[in-house]
Amino acid sequence: MDHVDFGKYLSQQRELRGLSREDVSRETKIPPSLVAALEAGQVERLPERVFVLNYIRAYAQVIGLSPEEAALRYEEVDRAVPAPSPAQLEKARRKRAYVILAVLLAVLLLGAGLFLVLTGKLPPPAAR
Repeated sequence: MDHVDFGKYLSQQRELRGLSREDVSRETKIPPSLVAALEAGQVERLPERVFVLNYIRAYAQVIGLSPEEAALRYEEVDRAVPAPSPAQLEKARRKRAYVILAVLLAVLLLGAGLFLVLTGKLPPPAAR
């Protein structure tokens, strides 16, 4: 089971009881966007883990499930999802550095070109 499967489980249990996302949101005070993210398994849209566990407990209670059992299921799912390896993290950092470097280079070239045109050292493209 992964986060998406867990979210589908919550969604199915909610629907079996005839409740809407809005009902759950209203009863739990969880923002509708976070209820949707929980049900879709979109962990990147969720806040810190401690808040998510409390949201899951509240959600489970509203739909008639055991809050502690639901939280334990989520914790099992969360542990099963592997954390990014150091090599993956380094690759992402390197990629980000290249993007930043490319943007800075582009800004520098545009600035130099604009400077040359404005100071008259380079004629405008239409005058050539």
